[in-house]
Amino acid sequence: MKKRICILTATRAEYGLLKPVILKLQRMEDLEVLVVATGAHLSISHGYTLQEIEQDEIVVDRKIEILLSSDTGVAVSKAMGLAMISFSEYFEECQPNLLLVLGDRYETLAVCCAAMNMGIPIAHMYGGETTEGAIDESIRHAITKLSYLHFTSTELYRKRVIQMGEAPERVFNVGAMGIENALSSKLLTKKELEASLDWKLYKPYGVVTFHPVTLEAGKAMLQVEALLKALNHFTDMQFIITKANADAEGAHINRHLEIYSNSHENVKLYDSLGMIRYLSALKYSEMVIGNSSSGLIEAPSFQIPTVNIGDRQKGRLKAESVIDCPAESSAIEQTMRLARSSEYRSKISTVINPYGNGNTSDRIVAILDKYLFHEAIQLKKGFFDLSR
Repeated sequence: MKKRICILTATRAEYGLLKPVILKLQRMEDLEVLVVATGAHLSISHGYTLQEIEQDEIVVDRKIEILLSSDTGVAVSKAMGLAMISFSEYFEECQPNLLLVLGDRYETLAVCCAAMNMGIPIAHMYGGETTEGAIDESIRHAITKLSYLHFTSTELYRKRVIQMGEAPERVFNVGAMGIENALSSKLLTKKELEASLDWKLYKPYGVVTFHPVTLEAGKAMLQVEALLKALNHFTDMQFIITKANADAEGAHINRHLEIYSNSHENVKLYDSLGMIRYLSALKYSEMVIGNSSSGLIEAPSFQIPTVNIGDRQKGRLKAESVIDCPAESSAIEQTMRLARSSEYRSKISTVINPYGNGNTSDRIVAILDKYLFHEAIQLKKGFFDLSR
């Protein structure tokens, strides 16, 4: 009888990282892979990125709607409640042997709670990381404690998961999937990228992504205004901007971005670029600007600078090509000028990415194979004490 693994995806970025793992798991004869799409994937206002999964010819076993039209804290909590109800019913129906999740989204925490209550083992990608400016920090650590298997992106993060009481033999440093995608994906030529974007890139350009800093409630508008005010000083550049995610205040940011892009010819706003277009855009860009984790994880593999704004990624391991700056217009402008300087670009031309060497998916699949088919899973986890 085939084993079943359920794989959760709720956002464009998350899916791009999961895709190579999904494709390799699907090749295993004795394994049935159940991909479940939820959250922003099913939202028109977030680009209905379910289409990206379908275009990759990955069969989605179930589409589970949980998002409300609002992006307030109350709406997020209600979405989590809907996720727990809907996924508990789904798990009862499909009876998976294991749930694979990635990251630190609120939807993921709710789904993991439902899996825990039903005795389904959880494998978690990318615990142990810190993002002190976002509620993701607490969510990520909570998911770690709900999970049985742990795949971390660096040895430092592996040690942190063990520090949280998880047994070392169940915690694996596999590197970051973003590095594998950056190094192994067949990216677009610049002409192909321009055709796909329907935009001629005739100037040096930056790639911009700015998400809400969820532990700084009410500041999203001030921060995005500071970012856009800084961009005004670079009329000799173009800017490819992707919309914010479905966190609280994300819709406010997106409305502001829409107004700005409509009034600036050197700016083009996209709901979502998808993995290949996004990585291709990074490849030919002059810099990455914003507060997305991609600026820390994928961007250094292209030897391009990252202007990392504010505290959203505070505490994360960073390559030398990442420059931190406050969410203030003058500081952002000054940091962008530094990133454009020939001295700085020469300095980072040989930067080493701290997030691995690009063989992540093979390592994850081999470990999942071991625990699905050869190693007994004991959900009665003991707390691993560092004093032992």
